[in-house]
Amino acid sequence: MFEWGRAICYSGYREGQSPRTCIYPSYEQIVEDLKILDGLGFKYIRMYDPISYSEMTCQVIRDLGLDMKMMLGPDLISEVNNPGCPWMKTNFTKEELAQRAKRNDENIEKLIQIANKYSDVINAVSVGNENTPEWGANNVPQERLIGFADRLKAGTGKPVTFNEGAFEWVHLQKLAEHLDIISVHSYPLWYGNTVDEALEVNKEWYAKIKEMYPDKFILFSEVGWATDCADFTQMKEGEANEENQKKYYDGFWAWTDSEKIIAYMFEAFDEPWKGGNRPNEAEKNWGIFRVDRTPKQILK
Repeated sequence: MFEWGRAICYSGYREGQSPRTCIYPSYEQIVEDLKILDGLGFKYIRMYDPISYSEMTCQVIRDLGLDMKMMLGPDLISEVNNPGCPWMKTNFTKEELAQRAKRNDENIEKLIQIANKYSDVINAVSVGNENTPEWGANNVPQERLIGFADRLKAGTGKPVTFNEGAFEWVHLQKLAEHLDIISVHSYPLWYGNTVDEALEVNKEWYAKIKEMYPDKFILFSEVGWATDCADFTQMKEGEANEENQKKYYDGFWAWTDSEKIIAYMFEAFDEPWKGGNRPNEAEKNWGIFRVDRTPKQILK
């Protein structure tokens, strides 16, 4: 589908910046970030939202003449209420759900526009991101995702994918028929595994999904290891730290490099805008760089 290379997810929000407030990194900050990632040999980046930040990132790649391609998604929000979501109990009215669906339609159109404007930079477009789990806060019916896949294919001519957790791909055969790429998220740390168990867990999921979808191009669109954790309801205590992040990636890269498997690291930089007020929440601490752009142990 596309040639092998190192890949990474890029959400470069600094302190005081957030997609929630629509305060985005500046052109100069994006230049700084992409020079860092290019210097580390990353050929592919992944972004999540069809917004001005993603568009400007495409422009920076073009302006700097970087050998870097982007996978871009539509940032879908929920079109159904999901009582199974443990942290967000939604009870939208029919009218509100219809407005949310309209917003998703508009984002698909924005994604098509950006993909066409920067067709030299965007190498794949995504139908969505984690929109089908039982625990999901942004769930969208599979039939709607299928419709989005067909629209993106017709509107962009780019390879179309969907970014979803390993467990969910077991139930997405209908959607997969409309995709070119199966993009898998695999997080042994969230599953309660130790760093010593993690590589085998990733290998098992890759083999299982490869067996399920033998005619599809399969990649990891999120793999990572947090360097801090505020509680241990899912992660094992003592596993989320910089030493284990380095150990995890050393083993993971040795495998994916040798097998030429494309795998997007999650994440380039820590994201303080995520989660609540505790700075040691896992969601804030997946970067291989801190938010001030100083490298973690993995890069030393």
